[in-house]
Amino acid sequence: MTGQLGPAKGKDFDTGNAMGPWLVTADEVSDPHNLTMTARINGEEWSRGNSGEMHHKFPAVLAHISSDETLYAGEFIGSGTVGSGCGLELGRFLKHGDVVELEIEGLGILRNRVVDRSAGV
Repeated sequence: MTGQLGPAKGKDFDTGNAMGPWLVTADEVSDPHNLTMTARINGEEWSRGNSGEMHHKFPAVLAHISSDETLYAGEFIGSGTVGSGCGLELGRFLKHGDVVELEIEGLGILRNRVVDRSAGV
Protein backbone atom coordinates (compact mmCIF):
# COMPACT_ATOMS: atom_id res chain seq x y z
CA MET A 1 0.00 0.00 0.00
CA THR A 2 1.25 3.48 -0.81
CA GLY A 3 0.93 4.73 2.76
CA GLN A 4 2.41 1.48 4.12
CA LEU A 5 -0.52 1.08 6.51
CA GLY A 6 -2.73 -1.95 7.10
CA PRO A 7 -4.53 -4.00 6.46
CA ALA A 8 -4.74 -4.51 10.19
CA LYS A 9 -7.22 -5.28 12.91
CA GLY A 10 -7.70 -2.42 15.31
CA LYS A 11 -8.31 1.13 14.17
CA ASP A 12 -10.08 1.79 17.43
CA PHE A 13 -9.56 4.92 19.49
CA ASP A 14 -11.54 6.97 21.97
CA THR A 15 -14.43 8.86 20.30
CA GLY A 16 -13.26 7.57 16.91
CA ASN A 17 -16.05 5.15 16.12
CA ALA A 18 -18.98 7.21 14.88
CA MET A 19 -21.76 5.00 13.57
CA GLY A 20 -24.89 6.05 11.76
CA PRO A 21 -27.08 7.91 11.48
CA TRP A 22 -28.09 5.04 9.18
CA LEU A 23 -27.61 1.37 9.80
CA VAL A 24 -29.11 -1.37 7.68
CA THR A 25 -29.58 -5.10 7.86
CA ALA A 26 -28.24 -7.43 5.19
CA ASP A 27 -31.64 -7.78 3.51
CA GLU A 28 -31.77 -4.00 2.87
CA VAL A 29 -28.68 -3.99 0.61
CA SER A 30 -29.01 -5.89 -2.64
CA ASP A 31 -25.25 -6.25 -3.26
CA PRO A 32 -22.84 -5.09 -0.53
CA HIS A 33 -19.98 -5.58 -2.99
CA ASN A 34 -21.25 -2.96 -5.44
CA LEU A 35 -21.73 0.29 -3.52
CA THR A 36 -20.22 3.63 -4.52
CA MET A 37 -18.37 5.30 -1.65
CA THR A 38 -17.40 8.97 -1.63
CA ALA A 39 -15.34 11.04 0.83
CA ARG A 40 -15.71 14.82 0.84
CA ILE A 41 -13.87 17.39 2.94
CA ASN A 42 -15.56 20.78 3.20
CA GLY A 43 -17.69 19.81 0.20
CA GLU A 44 -14.69 18.89 -2.00
CA GLU A 45 -14.51 15.29 -3.17
CA TRP A 46 -11.22 13.74 -2.08
CA SER A 47 -11.97 10.10 -2.84
CA ARG A 48 -14.41 7.85 -4.69
CA GLY A 49 -14.44 4.09 -4.83
CA ASN A 50 -16.65 1.04 -4.98
CA SER A 51 -17.02 -1.79 -2.49
CA GLY A 52 -16.49 -4.19 -5.41
CA GLU A 53 -12.81 -3.18 -5.31
CA MET A 54 -12.33 -4.58 -1.79
CA HIS A 55 -9.31 -6.86 -1.48
CA HIS A 56 -11.00 -8.90 1.25
CA LYS A 57 -14.77 -9.40 1.03
CA PHE A 58 -16.92 -9.43 4.18
CA PRO A 59 -17.21 -13.24 4.48
CA ALA A 60 -13.40 -13.53 4.49
CA VAL A 61 -13.04 -10.65 6.96
CA LEU A 62 -15.49 -12.29 9.37
CA ALA A 63 -13.76 -15.65 9.01
CA HIS A 64 -10.40 -14.05 9.80
CA ILE A 65 -11.67 -12.22 12.87
CA SER A 66 -13.58 -15.18 14.24
CA SER A 67 -10.57 -17.48 13.89
CA ASP A 68 -9.14 -16.13 17.15
CA GLU A 69 -11.83 -14.07 18.87
CA THR A 70 -15.52 -14.36 19.64
CA LEU A 71 -17.93 -12.28 17.61
CA TYR A 72 -21.25 -11.27 19.16
CA ALA A 73 -24.51 -10.21 17.55
CA GLY A 74 -24.59 -6.45 17.10
CA GLU A 75 -20.84 -5.92 16.74
CA PHE A 76 -19.63 -3.52 14.05
CA ILE A 77 -16.87 -4.61 11.70
CA GLY A 78 -14.96 -2.02 9.69
CA SER A 79 -13.77 -3.16 6.29
CA GLY A 80 -10.92 -0.71 5.79
CA THR A 81 -10.31 2.43 3.78
CA VAL A 82 -11.44 3.00 0.21
CA GLY A 83 -8.48 3.15 -2.19
CA SER A 84 -7.09 6.69 -2.33
CA GLY A 85 -9.26 7.45 0.72
CA CYS A 86 -6.38 8.09 3.10
CA GLY A 87 -5.03 11.62 3.48
CA LEU A 88 -1.51 10.20 3.76
CA GLU A 89 -1.86 8.69 0.27
CA LEU A 90 -3.11 12.03 -1.07
CA GLY A 91 -0.59 14.21 0.75
CA ARG A 92 -3.54 16.02 2.36
CA PHE A 93 -4.43 16.24 6.02
CA LEU A 94 -7.45 17.21 8.07
CA LYS A 95 -7.39 20.30 10.27
CA HIS A 96 -9.50 21.83 13.01
CA GLY A 97 -12.92 22.84 11.71
CA ASP A 98 -12.92 20.65 8.59
CA VAL A 99 -16.22 18.94 7.81
CA VAL A 100 -15.79 15.32 6.75
CA GLU A 101 -18.58 13.57 4.83
CA LEU A 102 -18.45 9.85 4.12
CA GLU A 103 -21.22 8.68 1.82
CA ILE A 104 -22.15 5.15 0.81
CA GLU A 105 -24.71 4.69 -1.94
CA GLY A 106 -28.06 3.63 -0.54
CA LEU A 107 -26.95 4.03 3.08
CA GLY A 108 -26.53 7.77 3.58
CA ILE A 109 -23.93 10.30 4.66
CA LEU A 110 -21.96 10.36 7.90
CA ARG A 111 -20.97 13.99 8.56
CA ASN A 112 -18.62 15.14 11.33
CA ARG A 113 -16.54 18.22 12.13
CA VAL A 114 -12.89 17.82 13.10
CA VAL A 115 -12.13 19.20 16.57
CA ASP A 116 -8.59 19.76 17.80
CA ARG A 117 -8.90 19.29 21.55
CA SER A 118 -5.26 20.28 22.08
CA ALA A 119 -6.22 23.76 20.85
CA GLY A 120 -8.51 24.11 23.86
CA VAL A 121 -11.64 23.69 21.78
